[in-house]
Amino acid sequence: MVTETSAAVHNDAEGEGESQVGRGQALGGIWRAWGKRPFRFGLFAAAQLIVLTVTGMLLYPGGTVADPESPGYDFFRNFFSDLGRTVSPGGEPNTASALLFFVALTVAGLGLASYFVAALQFFWQGRLLRVLGFLGAVAGLASGLSFVGVALTPANLRLGAHGWFVGMAFRTFLAAVLFHLAAILLHRLYPKVYAAVYGVFAALLAAYLWLLFEGPRPGTTAGVTIQATGQKIIVYAALLCVLVQSYGTMRLYEAQANAAENRGG
Repeated sequence: MVTETSAAVHNDAEGEGESQVGRGQALGGIWRAWGKRPFRFGLFAAAQLIVLTVTGMLLYPGGTVADPESPGYDFFRNFFSDLGRTVSPGGEPNTASALLFFVALTVAGLGLASYFVAALQFFWQGRLLRVLGFLGAVAGLASGLSFVGVALTPANLRLGAHGWFVGMAFRTFLAAVLFHLAAILLHRLYPKVYAAVYGVFAALLAAYLWLLFEGPRPGTTAGVTIQATGQKIIVYAALLCVLVQSYGTMRLYEAQANAAENRGG
């Protein structure tokens, strides 16, 4: 009886192991088909966000939350979300900037989501790494889609939904970064410089979340200046982080592909 039970447990373990191997092989096939495309897309998504939002700033008619009559786009008093308004705080149409903002943030959100999902392939060695990689992928996907939600809800039309998506995007972004940070530290071969980049960005992002929810309200000139400047810092820090991490994953992908080719040869 004991022998039969042991055999059954052994067979179940073997079945589970074979199932994991099968899932790993299936995912490996998908990742090989993707190649470096998701990481290149991450680089492109970050770059186009800079170009399109700067263009939108040049076309913005003017007005801040605290001063609707101010001319043009004030880098330290206008939010990025002001670019997405269909009408400026001063009442002028903002069609060109709103369209550019929508395209820029939608592509950026999709790029962020694809990066975190594709990066799961580097954390498939061992149960803990798989869990951390999977949680990072889920959080990164949620963050990317939340940024798309920000793009779809102009602040002058859907302020409540817009604010909810902003909070969700940055919260889940922080979660994804922390999961990846832990996974990189546990990974034997992943260069630890990328963990350091994540660590610095995580500290900045946590500080920004405190500022966003606990800092001065943007109803005054001082409040809007602090909030808008903090937003600029975290957005450009996020872009730099994504650029560095996308470059790092491309290098790691190439190293793994070369190692596999050498083994095959």
